[in-house]
Amino acid sequence: MIQNKTIIFILIFFTSIVTFSQEIITDRPDQTESTVTVGKQNFQIESGIIFQNTNDNSVNSFFGPSTLLRYGISDGVELRFVSQYESTEIGLNGANIDYSGFNDLELGVKIQVLKKENSNTEIAFLSHIIIPTGKENLTTNNLGVVNKLAVSHVLIKNVSVGYNIGYDNIERKSSITYSVALGIRLSNTVGFYIEPYGAWGESNTFESNLDTGFTYLVNNNFQLDVSYGVGLNNDMKYLSAGFSWIIPKFLAQNKL
Repeated sequence: MIQNKTIIFILIFFTSIVTFSQEIITDRPDQTESTVTVGKQNFQIESGIIFQNTNDNSVNSFFGPSTLLRYGISDGVELRFVSQYESTEIGLNGANIDYSGFNDLELGVKIQVLKKENSNTEIAFLSHIIIPTGKENLTTNNLGVVNKLAVSHVLIKNVSVGYNIGYDNIERKSSITYSVALGIRLSNTVGFYIEPYGAWGESNTFESNLDTGFTYLVNNNFQLDVSYGVGLNNDMKYLSAGFSWIIPKFLAQNKL
């Protein structure tokens, strides 16, 4: 009996990959969070790897897996969990310092504030709590918060813009963040975006960056992505690749 239930679950689990009617909408690879939640009882995995270097290549970091888990408790509210593994090497006058381990965990929620069938505008709000669980050199040692207001507009067919304005308090330092992503659907499966983003910190510090990337829709439930970013007024470069996968009615399937 247990074996039969297991077989049924596996069949439904993999069948769901091709039966979900709506296309997956993700919060990666850009910095702008989408205005869409995953939907009631849907479970979404967004994960990838990042190669980043700063300060004239003296600081080289690898992040991976960098994972966001999303679960819809209703059609307009989702729970969120963020986990990231980091390996960094710092070159200091011929001596290298390296460390690796998991960064602080993040727990959060996204709430869709505005979604109307006859409107081209959608609005959502998300908030994360940063919990100091990381290893030495990889933790803020204090609770932190990340808050963002997300707005999106459909400009014309296959062209949309999304932007975020946010407030972060990390390591007891506050900053105002921004991002503006222009997304273009090049075909039924390929998407492109370009995006300036940055932050205003304490003491009037300002950081400005630019990134761009492509997405490839394998099917309605699974998407691949690649992106590249560079600092405009700071020495930073990164290259990232990843995937996103939505599992419809995740807990309902597991009740079998």
